Amino acid sequence: MNDKKIEFLETYLSLYIGHQEVLEDAGADSPYVIIDVRNAPNQVKKEQIKGAKAIAAKDLASSLDKLDKDKIYVVYDWTAGTTLGKQALLILLTNGFKAYELSCALEGWKGMNLPMEEIK
Repeated sequence: MNDKKIEFLETYLSLYIGHQEVLEDAGADSPYVIIDVRNAPNQVKKEQIKGAKAIAAKDLASSLDKLDKDKIYVVYDWTAGTTLGKQALLILLTNGFKAYELSCALEGWKGMNLPMEEIK
């Protein structure tokens, strides 16, 4: 029984990437593309992770042709407990993209005072 629990947890944790890894490889030649998948208008979101692309989860499936399969996509939502990030991750993985969900979500990123930018 414990083996199944361990296997489940290993699989679950493999779907996430931490902010440290994303920030280590930040820059022009970064393999990572951060995607803000929140389904809210800009006036509600107000800010995003610096350099993130905004593609709402509801629009992601129809936007896949604009993504580079050589990149690694990191999706995030408001909090780690919400499902939009997981839905977006499922869409990307199902369509052959390399992708992770940001383990700390936007809430954790902001809480650690990591780079943010205002959405205009």
